[in-house]
Formats: sequence, structure tokens, C-alpha cells
Amino acid sequence: MFFVRSLSKMASSNPVLNKLEQRASEADQVIEYLKQQVALLKEKAILQASLREEKKLRVENAKLKKEVESLREQLIKTEKSNGVKQVGLPAAAPAASNPPTSQPAAKPAAQSAPVKTSPPAPKAEDKKKKEKPEKKVEKKEKKPATADDDARPVDVSRLDLRVGCIISAKKHPDADSLYVEEVDVGEASPRTVVSGLVKHIPLEQMQNRMAVLLCNLKPAKMRGVLSQAMVMCASSPEKVEILDPPSGAVPGDRITFQGFPGEPDKELNPKKKTWEQIQPDLHTSDDCVATYKGVPFEVSGKGVCKSQTMSRSGIK
Repeated sequence: MFFVRSLSKMASSNPVLNKLEQRASEADQVIEYLKQQVALLKEKAILQASLREEKKLRVENAKLKKEVESLREQLIKTEKSNGVKQVGLPAAAPAASNPPTSQPAAKPAAQSAPVKTSPPAPKAEDKKKKEKPEKKVEKKEKKPATADDDARPVDVSRLDLRVGCIISAKKHPDADSLYVEEVDVGEASPRTVVSGLVKHIPLEQMQNRMAVLLCNLKPAKMRGVLSQAMVMCASSPEKVEILDPPSGAVPGDRITFQGFPGEPDKELNPKKKTWEQIQPDLHTSDDCVATYKGVPFEVSGKGVCKSQTMSRSGIK
């Protein structure tokens, strides 16, 4: 017993053993920390897998929309080639004149004499006369609409900015510096967009990615391909980056700006140079947030749009 006690006293007084015990406790803490980090990494991997699956579903959805549209067009072509008429609504107009012809059949023969076939002709003429004034009214109504557009302030609310998904991209067949993209902006079929990004962004980074699109520019042909929108980018003479929408945004989500309410123009008038007046006030902030006069590009309830690394840069 005396020998055991002396050994325990030696162990307690040995500084080497004390250090070993401290290191053992520190090792336990490190192991616990590593376990927590592994659990976090597993959660991140699950989230990334779900985001990838969501993107795949968006792409498949856009492809299905495109297939449905092409099948509809094929159906219309085949019906036309088989002599099937496509306009069916005007046939409902003569139905109003059918009741007067059916009533005399129920009356005696003596009363059939007053029935004349001439009244339908004046009715048709009356319809034509009525239609002409209606058309004039429509023309008169269009003029105030353009006047209202001219009266509106020229600010960012005039732009139709939306979240889009670049489904696919390829190089322009006739221009080395241009990409031709198919972009889902939340409509029945994707839009074709031509972008001069070949020198700045590799082709593989253009595939299946989210972006911000300006959708109400007047469509224009670029080397023979009609471009129906514009990909918004942070831009400098040395570098260009596509703006990223916030996480959780989906194609078709509107980009809004606090303090600038109002519906965007259906199509920007090139003669008014609306885009050219607004563009100089578009910049990225110190935190790479896309802004108009300091107000962020925002998707309601989901967050703001940003560039990856470019701060204090223009946007176009």
C-alpha cells in the first residue's frame, strides 16, 4: 500500500504527466469541434444538392414549355393544311338574327305575309356603321396613353427588369465576340438574347445560370439574330460580371426599387432615349450591391442583386 501511494504521488508531481493530461483534454475538444464542422458540411452539401435539383427542374420546365409551343404550332399548321379554319368566334354573330326567322313558322299562314327578308341587310349595315365609330374611339384612346408615358418621370421604374435563367448559350455563328442564349424570364417560351460577353465570361459559365434581364428594350437584330432582352452586368473597361439575383429568386420575379413605384413601359421608345438617360445612374456599391441612385435592385421578400467582386462599377 505504501508503494502504490508513493507511485500516485510521483505521478501527480510529474510535470510530464500533467502536460499529457492537458493535451488529452485539448485533443478531446478538437475532436468535438471537428465533429461539429463535419455536421455543418453535411448540411451545406444537402442544401447545395437541393439547389442543383431546383435548377434542373427549372431547365426541364422551360424545355417542356418550348416543346408544348412547338407542338401547338405544328397542330395549327396541320389543321391549316387540312383545310380546318382557325377563326371560330365570328360565327357567333349571326345567332342574334336567327330568332326572328323561327317565330313566323309557329304563326298561321295568314300572318306570314308581313315577314320580309330585307330587314337583315340594314342590320348588317348598321353594324358596319357602329363598328367604324368604335375604331375611331380606340384611336382617340391611344393618344392619351402615349401622353401619359411622356408625362411620367424618366427613372428606373420605366425599366422592366426581371430575374431570368440562362438555359443554354452558344457562340454566334457569324460573330466571334457574341453569345446567343435561350433565357427563361417567366413567360410561355424562352427569349433569345444576344450578348457581347465572349471575351469576359467562359462559355461553360453561361450555361444554366441565374441572371438579371432588361426585358422591354425594342428587339434588335445583332448579326442576323434577333435579340429580345439584355443581360445586366457590372462593367468596367477591364472586367465584366453578370449580376446575380438573390437566393430563392425564380424566373419572372420583378426587380423593384424603393421610392420608385410604377409599372414599366411595355417597350422603351428608342427615339426618347429612356434607357440612355437612366443607365448612367446604375452602379454597384462598396458591397457590390447593384443600385440605382443608391437604391438597391431588390426582389421583394428575397433580397438584393449583386455582382461577384466588382464594387463602384457601372451597370449595363
